[in-house]
Amino acid sequence: MPLAFMVFLLSYLLGSIPSAVWIGKQFHNIDVRQHGSGNAGATNVIRVLGWKTGIPVLLIDLGKGWLAASLPIIFKLAGPESSQLINLQILAGMTAILGHIFPVFAGFKGGKGVATVFGVLLAIQPLLTLCSLGVFLLVLLITGIVSVSSMCAGIAFPIFLFLVFGTPSLFFKIFSIFVAIAILVTHRKNIVRLMNGEESKLIKTSKKNRASD
Repeated sequence: MPLAFMVFLLSYLLGSIPSAVWIGKQFHNIDVRQHGSGNAGATNVIRVLGWKTGIPVLLIDLGKGWLAASLPIIFKLAGPESSQLINLQILAGMTAILGHIFPVFAGFKGGKGVATVFGVLLAIQPLLTLCSLGVFLLVLLITGIVSVSSMCAGIAFPIFLFLVFGTPSLFFKIFSIFVAIAILVTHRKNIVRLMNGEESKLIKTSKKNRASD
């Protein structure tokens, strides 16, 4: 139990690393939470500060989710490929996602956690996650809108899990549904903007940013 507690604490601290806030302040003297959508995530960083700043933020947010979900394996909390290990990975991943949304290092005001969720799922079920990434990229190419792509990928994940891949862990099945619902809930403002025709396209917005630089 003490070792498991340490893993969950480390997972929360990893998730709490506010890459968008720290990088924005360090290199641009800007708190991205005060600009654009007000979200401390890679998409808003790309909109506000450009791709060169946004891509490192995206990779860090993805990496901290992947590492958090890998901690139960690193610390050998359960037998390899067991349902217990998968359950512990999910719990560690959820703790990291919670840290990203409510980061202790940034006044508990973070991002939506999509990239961190992706990193967690990549550590647990990489092939399934890459299929969902394919959905994300396809929808992004068609619509150019990150929020729509994220929601479609989130919905596709449990569908792929139940119909194609399967898992020995009932908890993972429940978690996949939770992820889909959570992504929809965290994007509720985006849904309103979509209904009002006000949601911006990432590629179109970034071109405007480059033209104004």
